[in-house]
Amino acid sequence: MSCETRLDAAVLADYWLGLVAESEAERLEEHLFGCEECSARLARVAEMAEGVRRLAREGSLLMVVSESFLKQAAEEGKRIRRYDPPKGGGVQCTVTAEDDLLIGGLAVDLREARRVDLSLCDPLGKEQMRLADIPFAAGAGSVLWQQSITFAKAAPNSTMVARLIDVGEAGEERVLGEYTFNHTRTLPGPGAW
Repeated sequence: MSCETRLDAAVLADYWLGLVAESEAERLEEHLFGCEECSARLARVAEMAEGVRRLAREGSLLMVVSESFLKQAAEEGKRIRRYDPPKGGGVQCTVTAEDDLLIGGLAVDLREARRVDLSLCDPLGKEQMRLADIPFAAGAGSVLWQQSITFAKAAPNSTMVARLIDVGEAGEERVLGEYTFNHTRTLPGPGAW
């Protein structure tokens, strides 16, 4: 049977993550208990969420993380390689076969920031990728960025420039900090120089 009031995937994800009000959760649960189609869709959302969590724990995702995420990873025995270049400066960096997570600590004053984007650029400053509207705590004093360890282990010698950008209401951009990562490949294999 087809559901006449099919629940949106975003609603199911919010429900699964516990982001809906209690009254909304009760309404959704009532529907889910009586609707096989939406219950099956919720199971797929849960499966996908677990897959994303697994990739994050394995260090395979490029994402912003928290100190508590790193603390938990360390408690689980993960080997964390972390680089904290000074604002406006750079750092020499690498990874080894034993590393599980690769973290860039980007020191920055976020107290007046409204929306922050993390822009990843080539050495000439041309943007290659942007993580828009990243999570941040205004008083934290830094953003912790996880580079995919899978990518980093296979990457050749290269330079990447990370920029934290405050984006205003009208879309105007202000660079909060720029950080250069000079990666040296130490692992053998394809792509090594």
